[in-house]
Amino acid sequence: MSQLQIRDLWKSFGGFHALSGVSMTIEPGERRAIIGANGAGKSTFFSLIGGQLRPTSGHVHLAGEDVTGLPPPQMWRRGMTRTFQRNSIFPALSVRQNVRLAILARRHLGSRILAARRRTRDADDEAIALLQGLELGARVAVAARDLAYGEQRQLELAIALAGGPRILLLDEPTAGMSPAETDAMVSMLGRLPRDLTLLIVEHDMDVVFAIADSVTVLHLGRVLAEGTPREVSADARVSEVYFGQAEVQP
Repeated sequence: MSQLQIRDLWKSFGGFHALSGVSMTIEPGERRAIIGANGAGKSTFFSLIGGQLRPTSGHVHLAGEDVTGLPPPQMWRRGMTRTFQRNSIFPALSVRQNVRLAILARRHLGSRILAARRRTRDADDEAIALLQGLELGARVAVAARDLAYGEQRQLELAIALAGGPRILLLDEPTAGMSPAETDAMVSMLGRLPRDLTLLIVEHDMDVVFAIADSVTVLHLGRVLAEGTPREVSADARVSEVYFGQAEVQP
């Protein structure tokens, strides 16, 4: 069974069609990149499948269940987690505390548990192990606001993974990073378990080639091309549209 199926997805804002009949199938463990020029519909697409927006029409199926229009908390409970272009962390909390909160939420533990240190010790241990795997083991006691930008993006990834997702939506995971920070993030993403499905919106084609098994190109709210990174990069229409050399209708 396909893990994520998108069927004829539309989103209109008044008379403007931000997304026009997009269909896509994502298999378990697949690493799919979504690319396109600014205004292609990438962010709208992510918001529709992540639950931040309701579609005008069309359907989203997750592991065979129709989840169209479900809000983000319900999508999260079904194993779909999203990161955003802008960091969504708790700046005053430590790195470990940020991840621990996500672990406790995954275990359906209420706020009363947060005051019981003995009952959260194993969550702390899990948080530290996860952070060590993402090269933040030496920063567990540091306030999130005191991390470098690239480290904050790593922390956001750790928080997302702490929820135990089956499918992870990564919105511009390397945006604003230095080359060294980008290399570190690509390395971390490459080490994630292959049974975790990744759906990535990304502008940096070097990152796309390093991570993605397959690529979908959006243009003016429609699917322009789809295939392996090599197939997509060889498509003349993609070169024209992606680098802004022409307005090509799908």
